[in-house]
Amino acid sequence: MSDETDNSVLVSSSDGVVTVRLNRPDVRNALTTDLTAGVRDALDGLDDDARCVVFEGAGDAFCAGGDVNAMMRLQGGELTTEEAVRHVIDDTGGVVKRVFDCSLPTVAKIAGPAIGAGAALALACDVRLFSTDGRIGFGFEKLGLAVDSGVSYLLPREVGAGVAKELVYTGEVLDAERASEVGLANRVFDADSFDAESEAFVSDIAAGPTAALRTSKRLLRRGFEVSLETAIEHEAAAQGALFGTDDHAEGVEAFLERRDPAFEGR
Repeated sequence: MSDETDNSVLVSSSDGVVTVRLNRPDVRNALTTDLTAGVRDALDGLDDDARCVVFEGAGDAFCAGGDVNAMMRLQGGELTTEEAVRHVIDDTGGVVKRVFDCSLPTVAKIAGPAIGAGAALALACDVRLFSTDGRIGFGFEKLGLAVDSGVSYLLPREVGAGVAKELVYTGEVLDAERASEVGLANRVFDADSFDAESEAFVSDIAAGPTAALRTSKRLLRRGFEVSLETAIEHEAAAQGALFGTDDHAEGVEAFLERRDPAFEGR
């Protein structure tokens, strides 16, 4: 994938890592229609060299939530309730589902706030890296609304039902330390070294055996929905397919030679 830019999303690629930057700092990267369309286009444009996708925000926020302008238009009578509901499904919820469904490993780099639908976008990623100035919250109740954009599905799977209810009922905005305590932050890096440490972390993922990681991601998702016996059967079938990959052959050879493998994503 070559570098490309538009008004709302910046996409770049290096060594298999595709970075999708939400680029509406004027609205703190809120999920406006143009921004959600840009994210979908970025994911639709992934090529065969992509091995990991990173989401980050421009300016001082990861993503401050849904499109407040759409809420104001609803209150002002410019949008019908049906149109507003469709906006949630197609735009905010739609882009969260699109990120969740990405077959590659996905990483959210959270510096500044990830709030509401923006927190849902972070939850849709496989791994969340926090800067020490990162924050996350699910304060839909502060707007007199219930959770949306997939939070009811994603949040309990990450933190358990009890903690999920607490965070939703109170609208607490968690700092990076608290996010780590409840299981929402995989790693917390100092703000001054956040980019460098995140890059090193992501590079390790991108250097892995891509087909195997895609398959493991799919198996981990299925594991919530099937019995242990069925999970073992799915895993065995997947291994059968991976036995013939170049990366598996390289992994075995590297193990026997007592060196680090050099996977090429094939």
